[in-house]
Amino acid sequence: MLCKLTSGDTVYHYNKSIIIKFSGKRAVLSTGILNGGYRENISAVLNHDAKAAPGMGCQLRAPTYEEHMKLIAEEAGLDAEHTTGIATAANMENVSIVSQNYGNLSLTAIVTAGIETNGGRVGDPASYMEENERITNIPHGTINIILAIDGKLFPHTLARSFITVTEAKTAAIQELLEGSKYSTGLATGSGTDGVIVYANVESKNIYQDAGKHSKLGELIGKAVKQAVKEALEKQSGLCPEKQKSIFRRGRRYGITAERLWEDYIATNSEKQNKKLEYMEFIETLEKKEDLVSLTSLYLHLLDQWEWKLLSEKTVREHCSLLRKEISNILGLPFQNRKKKSSVIEDMIEAYIILFTQYVSENWEKKIERK
Repeated sequence: MLCKLTSGDTVYHYNKSIIIKFSGKRAVLSTGILNGGYRENISAVLNHDAKAAPGMGCQLRAPTYEEHMKLIAEEAGLDAEHTTGIATAANMENVSIVSQNYGNLSLTAIVTAGIETNGGRVGDPASYMEENERITNIPHGTINIILAIDGKLFPHTLARSFITVTEAKTAAIQELLEGSKYSTGLATGSGTDGVIVYANVESKNIYQDAGKHSKLGELIGKAVKQAVKEALEKQSGLCPEKQKSIFRRGRRYGITAERLWEDYIATNSEKQNKKLEYMEFIETLEKKEDLVSLTSLYLHLLDQWEWKLLSEKTVREHCSLLRKEISNILGLPFQNRKKKSSVIEDMIEAYIILFTQYVSENWEKKIERK
């Protein structure tokens, strides 16, 4: 047993699942393919790690995703007809459990999370077109949230809590500045996130508002945001310190150590066998806070261009000012670049050229000294 909730519900870690067995009647709203939607006849909920083995992809053990989840419920000794569940590729050992309380109100967020390979921004290009029925694959990287509320909520309040949960999840990712793997945008979640929210129908305490202005909404926001951040760090090490990197910040726009190497080696092919030494050298710049700070501002200007919040002229001018400051830090003479292509392409190329120039002048000297 992992813990017992104030409602009397019990949280278990069994095999590769987190399971909550109810001690009474609950109102449940679930994205699960097994008994999903709004129901009042659910006796247990679960979050399941569907990987075949550590480090491998998810694998269905039945012809359909729904049948797979039914099998998982039955193997745990649950009544599959009265169980709903969600699946992920995250390890259940990396679960985060966060509770919030105020007066008689108590709630608990139980979260597993990973977006290193599947993080995306709403509106990104789709991975598939669904028509009629299809077998659903579960890509690596899913944020699964189970929210247990020890209070009585009407169906509309339960639905409103879904919005608050989603906002809290997105806020957690935004505060980590994690980028989408499918576009240049900041991630808002993964493409396979799941949520189960349930309320205690037997509670004498009734709550009709789960929005941000209500205390219930505040507690949901705090619990979910904290749990999502903790789960992301446990699963993949995603945390503020890890994000303090010009490459972690810049990779959504193609700014990576690999890209810098490719640009450098294109004109220095004789150094082809020095990649490891190069990577070691470039890492000395990666986490310098002044460079991370300026890079972050630079990227946000590009974001605002894409969001149509700033003009091309303004973005080009202020990106130039930031590159000048970066040049000063790197000890390089500053040269403004002429307009050649689109704003994004020009600004990214100009940024990368700065670091390629720095590598050429400083890394090569280091090699020569050796």
